[in-house]
Amino acid sequence: MGFLTENLHASHVRSDFQCGNSLLDQYLMLQASQDVKKRLAACFVCTDVVSSNKVIGFYTLSNSSISREFVPIEWQNKYPKSYHTIPTTLLGRLAVDASFHGKGFGGKLLIEALYRSYLASKKIGSIAVVVDPIDVNAEEFYLSYGFQKLPDSGKLFLAMKTIEQLFV
Repeated sequence: MGFLTENLHASHVRSDFQCGNSLLDQYLMLQASQDVKKRLAACFVCTDVVSSNKVIGFYTLSNSSISREFVPIEWQNKYPKSYHTIPTTLLGRLAVDASFHGKGFGGKLLIEALYRSYLASKKIGSIAVVVDPIDVNAEEFYLSYGFQKLPDSGKLFLAMKTIEQLFV
């Protein structure tokens, strides 16, 4: 079985995608193409190339920023006080079709998203990847990969310096 991850396009089969969270299912089917068209997010899909481009997982990336006050305290002093917001990359959504749960695809998609984010940070400033977990299970997933909770925001943070160590 072969898998390919690429930018979302019209030939991808999304109609059968079910990850167990209706908000994520609906996003992929009804909103993702519009977000891509309006340049609100880049959507990357993982497909089973044997099964006619059936989407088995996806994630979205966007430029973002967070208020300096939400950056972990050990990082705040590393940046000039004149920066009221700090540039980040938002990993907005990540989901895997339920038929592929428990097979490591979520982790593979996350690592790929982190790698894309790291490469982009070399061209466009970003100090971290930030996620806003949709539920407790998602939060536990991201925490297991080293993300830190941001104070008073509900978001999680993984520093680009940490991500860089994975790939150099």
